[in-house]
Amino acid sequence: MANTYSQLYAHVIFAVKNREALIREEFKEELYKYISGIVNHKGQKLFAINGMPDHIHILLSLSPDCPLSELVREIKKSSNGFIKEKGLSKFPFAWQAGYGAFSIGASQISKVVNYIENQEKHHTKKSFEDEYRSFLENYQVDFKDEYLFEFFDN
Repeated sequence: MANTYSQLYAHVIFAVKNREALIREEFKEELYKYISGIVNHKGQKLFAINGMPDHIHILLSLSPDCPLSELVREIKKSSNGFIKEKGLSKFPFAWQAGYGAFSIGASQISKVVNYIENQEKHHTKKSFEDEYRSFLENYQVDFKDEYLFEFFDN
């Protein structure tokens, strides 16, 4: 649409089904490159991607003609197929239903990139459940425990 200008940034978080630790160090870089390709192919920009064996964080910018829900659906569907096709996991792999998406401003990009790049260090102090709940609370997202990711830490 002519004369439409926007700059939208989203920090997206999603988990492996049942929060199983299936994203192994040996293939995570290949997986992240594949996901980056999906984002680029859709005409969007990826700023950072990283995670832990049981979940993933992505910071990206979106154009107004790309619904976030469709992009995340494509990322999860295609990367799931990629993992299976390449035989990257010795166990059945699937992403858990749902995801978290949190908007940020341009002034927060470097802070969020740093946060994503340092996931391993961050999770020595905080569990994924605590991290995810903190995001929901800090962004004032109404949620019900029964609809959150399946947490088995307790």
